[in-house]
Order: sequence, then structure tokens, then C-alpha cells
Amino acid sequence: MKATSVLGRLAAGMLFLFGAAGCKTAGNSVPIDSIEPSPLPTTRDYVLQAGDTISIRVWNQDSITTKAKVRPDGKVSLPFVNDVEASGSTPTALAARIQSRLKEFIVNPVVTVVLEEPRSLVVAVVGEVTRPGNYHLESGSGVLQALAISGGPTPFADKDRIMVIRQSQDGSSAQRIRFTYSALTQIEGRATAFRLQGGDVVVVE
Repeated sequence: MKATSVLGRLAAGMLFLFGAAGCKTAGNSVPIDSIEPSPLPTTRDYVLQAGDTISIRVWNQDSITTKAKVRPDGKVSLPFVNDVEASGSTPTALAARIQSRLKEFIVNPVVTVVLEEPRSLVVAVVGEVTRPGNYHLESGSGVLQALAISGGPTPFADKDRIMVIRQSQDGSSAQRIRFTYSALTQIEGRATAFRLQGGDVVVVE
């Protein structure tokens, strides 16, 4: 990779971090306890993405049954049908797609797809933390886990102003959700039940 390309990516990353950290006075924040908790997704409505590990079982066809990770291109490989688009589908929808394609080779195939291991989350932690940066977290992680992996708040941090910036699905707007460090560490209110999503930015002011 050319040096100019590397420098360009580094510069873009730094602008992103400084922009996120510098939004202390921009926009309004809402306290976490004023937000209704979102129901945890079930396996039925989980949407597969690159990095998820799934098992594909074809009844009475052990040679086809396999475990696979969804590749960066969003596909998985399976005997007979080769590459199948998995990203953006639920396990149930993917099973139906594979089952339809296997009908050319197997009489009445029965396919089940099970999520074995969800992809890790990529979350940015910026502001007054010891080691700001982008971190991979396990699915289901909360704000406290993000703070821990980044070394925790610095002595200059305002522990009553810990924000999660979350973009809307269409990217047209962002929500600033406010936490306090005491609520996170003392398991108060809805703070510890909150689950981060990929793309969230945790800002310690």
C-alpha cells in the first residue's frame, strides 16, 4: 500500500476521533433512564453479517453439514451450491435460500441454519480515557466493558458526562445518550442493561 494512502487513512481516523471527542456542547443528550430498553434480538430475527459464525445442517446429509464464518464479501460456501449470499439475511431466510438451491441435487432437502457465534462489535472510545481508539468487543457488551478495555476514565474526566453517540439506521441523524460512571459501576437504573451496537462511539467528556 502506498505511503500516501496510509497517511490519508490515518488522517481521516484522527479527524473522526477529534470530531467525536469535540462534540461536548453540540446537540442535546438524553439520559439513559429516559430511554425504553430495546428488546434483545432473537435468533429468529437476527440479521447475519460478515464475521458471524453459523452452522448449516442438511438433514440426513452429513457430508454437506458444515460450520462456516460469513466472509467479508457476505457469502458462505457449501458443497453443490458453492457461494451463497448470507449477509443481510436471517438464519431462517438463509436456510430457505440454501434449501431451494439444493433441490437441484437432493430430493426434498431439509436445511437449518443456526447462529453459533455472533461477530464482534467495533466501537470507538474517545475523549478522556487512557487509551482512546477503536475496539472489538463481544456481542452484548455494554458501556462499562468499553471503558474497561480503553483503560478507564482519566483523572480529568467528567464522570457524569459519558455519552454514547448512535447513528440512525439511515445515517441521517445521531442520538446522544448520557450515562454516569456511578450508575454504570453501581448497577443503577438502565445503564448496565444498555447494549452497544457496532458503530457506536463512546465519548468521555
